[in-house]
Amino acid sequence: QVQLVESGGGLVQAGGSLRLSCAVPGSIFSWRPMGWYRQAPGKQRELVARIFLDGSTIYAIPVKGRFTISRDSAKNTLYLQMNSLKFEDTAVYYCNTLTPYVSWGQGTQVTVSS
Repeated sequence: QVQLVESGGGLVQAGGSLRLSCAVPGSIFSWRPMGWYRQAPGKQRELVARIFLDGSTIYAIPVKGRFTISRDSAKNTLYLQMNSLKFEDTAVYYCNTLTPYVSWGQGTQVTVSS
């Protein structure tokens, strides 16, 4: 079973920054486009950023210009740099492949205080 491990979440004031990391098995990371997803309380999980094997990226409108997704192939690690955080960014953040998904990890909680 594929295991994704997210880390780096925490409590931050509005306007602050966090950097999330996701350890991905090399068997997946080397050939699958990846994404960062989030799920706020009472809402559906949404895709906020994706990165393809050529390094190109796409962002959801709410985070565009504030979040940066990147991948380190040497470390099999996916990152999400989050700047200018807003209260509405509060959610559990997950990494995964683009569809079809592999097993979801436990996620990492990001809480932004207003």
